[in-house]
Amino acid sequence: MGKVVMYSTVSVDGFIADKNDQVGPLFDWMSSGDVPLDEAGGVKVSQASYDYTRPYWDEIGVTVVGRHVFDLTNGWGGTPPGGIPYLVVVSHRPMPDGWRTEAPFHFVNGIEAAMAKAQELAGDRTVEVAAGDVGGQVLAAGLVDEVAMDVAPVVLGSGKRYFGPVDAQHLLEDPDAVIQGNRVLHLRYRVRR
Repeated sequence: MGKVVMYSTVSVDGFIADKNDQVGPLFDWMSSGDVPLDEAGGVKVSQASYDYTRPYWDEIGVTVVGRHVFDLTNGWGGTPPGGIPYLVVVSHRPMPDGWRTEAPFHFVNGIEAAMAKAQELAGDRTVEVAAGDVGGQVLAAGLVDEVAMDVAPVVLGSGKRYFGPVDAQHLLEDPDAVIQGNRVLHLRYRVRR
């Protein structure tokens, strides 16, 4: 079974989007370099960001997101982002009418069921959980092994919190990775058990 990593790009003050779900300059780091991160070449980062991010992306077997993110992105047109093989969508609603059933998306009701499906699909690969409300619920359930953040040098002031509505203390180890890229600081922490 692979590890579970909660991940997102985040502002210095802890937000993954503003209150209107706009990310503003959070992802400027993904166009701040000259090294293509994706096959299409649309995402260009610094060499330091590439050396950190590409191996991480390559280890992901499945990403778990909430229905809100799925709806905001229109399901990425049926193709999971970053070349990820599968997406598990936590939702109390079924897949949208007319959704491409051949797309590698699985709609699951509840965190525990979503994580079980994600582990099944990922095998020994990493299960990535999108930060925010779903990520916070998975953390609160004690199912997150690592927290990864790409910290962008911006203060949003308010909005959608990285850890969602977590209302309990969770201790993390000292960072395993501290990588400075252009317009980003990549951090990764193990969750203390």
